[in-house]
Amino acid sequence: MCLGVPMTVVESDGFTALVSRGAETRRVSVLLVGAQPAGARLLIHIDSAVRVLDPDEAEAIDRALEGLAAALDGRAFDHLFADLIDREPQLPAHLA
Repeated sequence: MCLGVPMTVVESDGFTALVSRGAETRRVSVLLVGAQPAGARLLIHIDSAVRVLDPDEAEAIDRALEGLAAALDGRAFDHLFADLIDREPQLPAHLA
């Protein structure tokens, strides 16, 4: 399984960007998404930005990753998936 992680742009030169997430900072390619301003949230996969994220989507991915880490550590995680609790699962239209 491949996993993309949301990271925040610290600075960019148009070809690469210095991005951070928590204590991690690294330089990634932005050739697929173009130059992005400081503060932009990007989905990073194998040191390449693959998509610009809107704030709500970035937050949802952050909560999911935090929930996964909490579950693996045996900590409570339900509060991180509040938008899914008390809701019936829905298939995408093409699978219904």
